[in-house]
Amino acid sequence: MAASTATSSGVKTSFQKKGKTKAVQIKGTRPSLHNNLLIVSSGVPSFDFILGGGIPVGSVILIEEDTYGHHAHLLLRYFLAEGIMTDHQLFLASANEDPEKILKNLPYPVEGDKLLAEDAKTGADVSSVSEPMKIAWRYECLPKVQDSATSHKFGHSYDLSRTATSDLLSRVKTGTFHLSEEMKKETRSSHPFLCPTHQRLLERIEREIKDGEFHLTENAQSKQSLNRTVLRIGLQSYGSTLWWDEGYSNKVETSTSLCRFFHALRALLRNSLAVAMVTMPVHLLHDFVEVRRLERLCDAAVQIESFAGSEKETNPIFQDYHGLLHIKHLPRLNSLMVSTPDSMDLGFKLKRKKLTIEKLHLPPEFSDSVSRPQEDTVLPSGGGGGAGCSSTLQKRHLDF
Repeated sequence: MAASTATSSGVKTSFQKKGKTKAVQIKGTRPSLHNNLLIVSSGVPSFDFILGGGIPVGSVILIEEDTYGHHAHLLLRYFLAEGIMTDHQLFLASANEDPEKILKNLPYPVEGDKLLAEDAKTGADVSSVSEPMKIAWRYECLPKVQDSATSHKFGHSYDLSRTATSDLLSRVKTGTFHLSEEMKKETRSSHPFLCPTHQRLLERIEREIKDGEFHLTENAQSKQSLNRTVLRIGLQSYGSTLWWDEGYSNKVETSTSLCRFFHALRALLRNSLAVAMVTMPVHLLHDFVEVRRLERLCDAAVQIESFAGSEKETNPIFQDYHGLLHIKHLPRLNSLMVSTPDSMDLGFKLKRKKLTIEKLHLPPEFSDSVSRPQEDTVLPSGGGGGAGCSSTLQKRHLDF
């Protein structure tokens, strides 16, 4: 029952002015401008812009690896490095490379826009920074994804030429999962519907969420403090052949185990202060329907296509890019509408110190050898009265 208060006229009333309650703020997070969800940065501002400002907390992001997996693993390293700078707890799982080794090779953070200033001084990408475009002037005012993302600063900048120091790694709590070591331990089966390797990983993630009190249940909310943080989960090359158990390698259940794992993982993260980024070599899965099913079981999915080892590497059309970024689907949480970028044709550049994602701008004009790969066909000369007409068309190059 509300206590009565006296007004200036001496009449008592039971109404009280509602005071402002201080909301719990978590470092490294902010509400989304589209659906007011809590989001975190991926470490790459241009990638945050594509996802609608950042990665929603409680979601699963699928990164479909390129052939060699280099660029997808680089996005995962950015994701983990951003967690260190925002004091988020980390959990990294891998079946091939030692997770401890991956954490020691995270990019080094730089203060402010110091990295961008250094690139300008060294002359990196000078043609697009200082010198105005002389050809196809109408393309000069087109915005890039990177420029649109940096209008609202969110996240940090990193230098790929340097690795994070041990002092930075020690400032946050990290958990690792190396499949070869974890399978040697004996645990009780709690998820019999999964492959043993997938089951062991899901149990470990549940333990990390429970021990860190990242659950958003009523009992957990009563124990919340003002210094809460977010759990960042990274799975490298999940779904490769190393993640399959020998007894399940030739069974049909191996394909359904992946779908069951993503379904259980997303349900687990929905009620937790956690976010997961999963890189998967989908090119090893020959079933297109299975790939589409895995994409829909995640909240967002993007595919990375690298030009390394392909014909596009020597194609002059893509000479300014190192690969393409294909958007499969974007996060659609608590909203009927999805925030889409200005352009769905995206390419990425990997420089010495940073990774940028931009709109795909094709060259407006090519040389004769590129624009006209073969000579114009010569019409055959006919007999009789048509010889004069056909002779005028022979050996003539028409330019339109």
